[in-house]
Amino acid sequence: MAQALRFGFGQSVLRKEDDPLLRGLGRYVADIAPRGTLHAVVLRSPHAHARFQIDVGQALTMPGVNLVLTGADINDLGLLPCSVELPNTVLDVPPYPVLARNEVRHVGDAIAFVVADTRERAKDAAEAITISWEELPHVTDAAEALEPAAPRVWAEHHDNLVFDISLGDKAATERAFADAVKLVSLTLVNQRVVANYIDTRGVVAAYDAADDRLTLTLSSQGPHAIWDALLQVLKLPAEKLRVITPDVGGGFGTKLFPYREYALAAVAAKRLCKSVTWIADRSDHFLGDAQGRDNRTTARVALDENHRFLALDVDLVANMGAYLSQFAPLIPTLGAVLSPGVYDISTCHVRVRGVYTNTVPVDAYRGAGRPEAAYVIERLVDQVAREVGVAPDALRRRNFVKPSAMPYQSATGQNYDSGNFAAHLKRAQELADWSGFPKRLRASKKSGRLRGIGLSTYIEACGNAGSETATLNVEPDGAITLLIGTQSTGQGHATAYAQIVADHLGLPPERVHLVQGDTDRINSGIGTGGSSSIPCGGASLAGAAEKLADNLKRLAAEALEVSADDLEIADGTVRVSGTDRLISFAALAQRPDAGGRLTAAHSFTPPQATYPNGTHIAEVEVDPGTGESRIVGYVVVDDFGATLNPLLLAGQVHGGTAQGVGQALMEHAVYDADSGQLVTASLMDYPVPRANEVPAIEFETRNVPCRHNPLGVKGAGEAGAIGSCPAVMNAIIDALWRARRISHLDMPATPHRVWLALNTASPPKPH
Repeated sequence: MAQALRFGFGQSVLRKEDDPLLRGLGRYVADIAPRGTLHAVVLRSPHAHARFQIDVGQALTMPGVNLVLTGADINDLGLLPCSVELPNTVLDVPPYPVLARNEVRHVGDAIAFVVADTRERAKDAAEAITISWEELPHVTDAAEALEPAAPRVWAEHHDNLVFDISLGDKAATERAFADAVKLVSLTLVNQRVVANYIDTRGVVAAYDAADDRLTLTLSSQGPHAIWDALLQVLKLPAEKLRVITPDVGGGFGTKLFPYREYALAAVAAKRLCKSVTWIADRSDHFLGDAQGRDNRTTARVALDENHRFLALDVDLVANMGAYLSQFAPLIPTLGAVLSPGVYDISTCHVRVRGVYTNTVPVDAYRGAGRPEAAYVIERLVDQVAREVGVAPDALRRRNFVKPSAMPYQSATGQNYDSGNFAAHLKRAQELADWSGFPKRLRASKKSGRLRGIGLSTYIEACGNAGSETATLNVEPDGAITLLIGTQSTGQGHATAYAQIVADHLGLPPERVHLVQGDTDRINSGIGTGGSSSIPCGGASLAGAAEKLADNLKRLAAEALEVSADDLEIADGTVRVSGTDRLISFAALAQRPDAGGRLTAAHSFTPPQATYPNGTHIAEVEVDPGTGESRIVGYVVVDDFGATLNPLLLAGQVHGGTAQGVGQALMEHAVYDADSGQLVTASLMDYPVPRANEVPAIEFETRNVPCRHNPLGVKGAGEAGAIGSCPAVMNAIIDALWRARRISHLDMPATPHRVWLALNTASPPKPH
């Protein structure tokens, strides 16, 4: 099949999405707003914790103001959901109102929604609202929030503890530690970060009075989950709400959730019978969107006389923020089950505590718990290597789960189905010229710089977000339309899915049309999260394409009066093998007896997670005079099971790695302990990596097919963000260890932090 060879599975097909986007033809939420729409802004709390009284009288009299909503105006709405369950725990979920009522619990808490004929008039009116404040004690740090005397975020709770769960076998872990020859421990902070996608959130709400029906066009990672949640918040029957997602410029987990502004815009549009548009500015993003990470973890490992890992104990404290966002309590537990990483550790115990603080809620951010887990175990393994005097790569090889042990049941209950960790480590070292590092180190010393090399070997669990259904239709012109509930936020789904169709139906990408992001046209969908679009959506699509191919062969067999077994599909036609007799898809679509055979649907529910894994190696130079760290080499070798499109895959790995580099070197959402203010609430204070700060990345795959996915694939969208932080930090600490015997530094490794570490450390003792 010529088209499959050119455009099918495994080919580096160029993104079909790029041409319209580069020509400015993309349609994002802000582009959807109709002429004459009303514009809204959100008034947010300037205090971390306070009671308040609000008077909107003056604002309502201002020119162009149509509506001002406060908490008292929307008492009939439901609460924002937290829809997760934890093992052996019943969560006492406090109310998360669409607008705060009488009390705010973090800077940025929403207290009013102002609608006017222009955004500028809405902002003027918001500034005219009169509020009297009674400030209350606050706490922003999770560890401090656990102290008995800490201010309570929720007065009706006796402390700030959200949950306290344990995984693994505590008693067996304690016995292993008692029998160990060597114990090594490490405490790490995985700092809070902000997603900072380029396309901020937004919503356009329209109300059809004749049908009493709302349509919300919003930026998301899939409209169905948001639709489900908003039906509860707005207390509407399903037929009264439609949610549409157009082009989206980045999501990173943070656009999965049913934010306050969506319900507020819906209420305003219905009350005013006019369309209402709210588009977040960058301050809204910093203060109103869920943030990521923010863990403090102490990990201990027990070793025998041969430096083999006997047991692992982890104590993790996760900052939840002031409210429980939709998946928030689940995120640290997703990471906790991966605490042993790629190592054969027979005994493990993990304690996970979630804590309320007076900060913006925390939820899923690219990797959602798995980057945090990989960071802990990979930093800990390097610490062990330093303390026992073994090379970090040799220590890893000694403790890897072996390919012969697959499928492997981890001490936390994960079922690793496939992988060869030593193989991708070896290949990454070859690409990074690991053996040539001493020569490069000497050259750096001559130029007055420090040099270090670090690695991480990670594994994660993903690609199992839930059941996905793909539906294929043959159009009158013979093209194919795909309807699916995943949502591209920049990954290139239209291209990747077209490649799967090409394998079965022999059509080029331009003849395959993707329909996504519409709850009216698509019955269900899991959206895009947890690296599931290809493992789940791709698998369902392959099943649908196979069914449609069979349908078309049977239909063509009737038309050509031959057996379906004698037919093959090629280039948009069904032909009799070895002859020039054929019939096109377009001709089949016109046949009166086609019936339902021009449509095929297939659902796929993953039986378990996929387990992508890989090795990252970073090499850095550090300027001891300024503390600046520069990445001078970066290699990634990953196992993604199978590669659908090498070009798109490399883009995903590069993007995730860039986010990890940003967190390792610069990104940090900092709250002032005294005021509770987010002092890094703009891009003037919160740096993100620029092109000159992200290294050229040498990327390869060393795939071992997934045993339980029909395509053999393992999720890939978050892997770059998982392996990168520990690799970069291990490289920096390697440089500091060689120069000053500095063995610990928390992220971000800013020039100031590195310089302080170098200038407060004792000089190394002579050997």
